[in-house]
Amino acid sequence: MPGGSLLLLLDDIASTLDDISVMTKVAAKKTAGVVGDDLALNAQQLTGVRTDRELSVVWAVAKGSAINKVILVPSALAISAFLPWLVIPLLMIGGAFLCFEGVEKLVHKLLHPEENHDAAETTAHDGASANATSGNEREKIRGAVRTDFILSAEIIVIALGAVAAKPFPTQLGVLTAVAVLMTIGVYGLVAGIVKLDDVGLYLSRRPAAPLRLVGRGLVGLAPYLMKFLSIAGTAAMFLVGGGILVHGVPVVHHWVEELEHLVADIPTVGQTLTWFVGPVGDGIFGVLVGAAVLLLVLVFKQLAGRFRMRPAS
Repeated sequence: MPGGSLLLLLDDIASTLDDISVMTKVAAKKTAGVVGDDLALNAQQLTGVRTDRELSVVWAVAKGSAINKVILVPSALAISAFLPWLVIPLLMIGGAFLCFEGVEKLVHKLLHPEENHDAAETTAHDGASANATSGNEREKIRGAVRTDFILSAEIIVIALGAVAAKPFPTQLGVLTAVAVLMTIGVYGLVAGIVKLDDVGLYLSRRPAAPLRLVGRGLVGLAPYLMKFLSIAGTAAMFLVGGGILVHGVPVVHHWVEELEHLVADIPTVGQTLTWFVGPVGDGIFGVLVGAAVLLLVLVFKQLAGRFRMRPAS
């Protein structure tokens, strides 16, 4: 009897692990788009870091991302079990914040012209720029970890939706596997991207001509890749945030679907154009919501500043 019970237990464990493996693949496919946006966003967030500090900053953000997952996985399971109605509002808040950050990045130079002036001065005075560089690193790390929290929350929720009908052990195993694989994969690739120019420089100094040619190619490619990731990262904020908001607002979602049907009726190119309607609609709605949130934040700051300056009676 004890031997039979042990075999049954081992069989149950093997079955659960097999189920976790299969469902992890399913969840990974469903979250692939958001993971791609996460990669672009994080690579873009870490541009402008000093060369000798790039890996240290990536490691710091990766540790922050791991902490995010430690918070999000049990929180998602608890909310799904006890407060399932709260999942959508939390995602909506996260989506609005992503859109706000995207718009803030677009208008940053207009809102903070003094930072551009300070950057020019610190470039001219290298000795006086160490503290500013350190502060800039900390701000980049905080911003990247904040953005990672929102994107990770969406990925965890999507993965949870894929295993919602499964037993709790399978849900826990799948979410944990997705969280670990996502963190290692994303930040491993980010580390490779930010060090691409260094790899190219190393190869360009090798004796072999093919290696030198590849190295020069990587050195030339690196700045264009980082510029592309900067643009793609900002666009991803609107696409991901706007997508969350569009799917959370039935009226807007219905409008986008109606527009897709109208575009599909266009002869020859209609079916092809429908692939772009959804992302473009998400992006436009994301920009509008982000601009509205930014306006509210600026008004609130103005009112708060006037309240603080008002003399006490």
